[in-house]
Amino acid sequence: MRTGIDARAAKWYRGTGIGTYTYQLINSINKVDIENNYLLFTPENFNMNYKLNDNFKTKNIKENKENCFWEEVNIPNLLMGENIELYHVPQNGVGLPKNKTCPFIITLHDVIPLKMPETVSERYLEIFNDELPKIIPLCDGIITVSNYSKEDISKAFNFPKEKIFVTYLAAEDIYKPLDKLFCKNLIKAKYLIEDNYILYIGGFSPRKNIIGLIEAFSILPEELLKSRKLVIAGNKGISYEIYKKRAETLHIQDKVIFTGFIPMEDIPHLYNAAELFVYPSFYEGFGLPPLEAMACGIPVIASNATSIPEILEDSCILIDPYNAYQLRDSIVKVISDLSLQQSLIQKGFLKSQCYNWDTTAINTIEAYKKVIK
Repeated sequence: MRTGIDARAAKWYRGTGIGTYTYQLINSINKVDIENNYLLFTPENFNMNYKLNDNFKTKNIKENKENCFWEEVNIPNLLMGENIELYHVPQNGVGLPKNKTCPFIITLHDVIPLKMPETVSERYLEIFNDELPKIIPLCDGIITVSNYSKEDISKAFNFPKEKIFVTYLAAEDIYKPLDKLFCKNLIKAKYLIEDNYILYIGGFSPRKNIIGLIEAFSILPEELLKSRKLVIAGNKGISYEIYKKRAETLHIQDKVIFTGFIPMEDIPHLYNAAELFVYPSFYEGFGLPPLEAMACGIPVIASNATSIPEILEDSCILIDPYNAYQLRDSIVKVISDLSLQQSLIQKGFLKSQCYNWDTTAINTIEAYKKVIK
């Protein structure tokens, strides 16, 4: 089997869900498969930071930083010259050639732009509305990241379920329990965060329900609120001013810390130094941050919506993301009950170990074989 993979997202979007997925998928296929051949289409001067086996070859695509992979690149001629049996585009199919020279498979992580269009950028919504209806009919198979997303994709595009393959994601190896005192000192030194803190890491889209999290935090009992901070980490995004204003209106602006961008090497320390991780998202195709927190040995409260219960099951406290009082009560319960904390830490860590990238790679290779057959 000779498979081509568009690997550009591994460079351009490393640190995002799609970039992490592409990077880790290639890394793990490289570890588990030495029999089949792979051709990676990469940006110029890109190093994957791991040694590729002899069954991997790379071919540079001239970078167009203005368009990135939002525009089609000259892939068809490259595919024809390489005798590719299958071509895989991991970034929701964007950049898939319009002319087929072999079977196509894409990874479509979710259909959030169709279900919650108000929560994505105009450009991303335009791509889903204009490009996905053209991309899907070209696909011989679709990989997605949860059974919830599989159902959504099948309904949204009338695509046969037997041609949709679920391959779960996993926390990266960097997420693991670390010395808490060391992590607290590092976070204090680099980010000036001294108190115990409740942590959120993720996007700033309205679907992440950061407003609901701020409101739930604001109604904590006074004795808990005065000794804690709410840390909201990640690129601030266009909704930042809304969240900042809400904290000010609730008179907790001195309690809510927006860190901005956190380098990847600091994120495991940020998790490990946290008292609790909260992820009250309205909609997820998978939702990696709760698993990352669990892998670091941190208790988790998460939304009971969409794919999250499928992935986390009983390893955390699941709450209604539309109910700030339920979220508040759950935070109080976890902070106040040491035995509950330990139970959540243990169950969460075990759950995080159920997912690994090598399994993702093996299941992906099986999907390749089925599509080719």
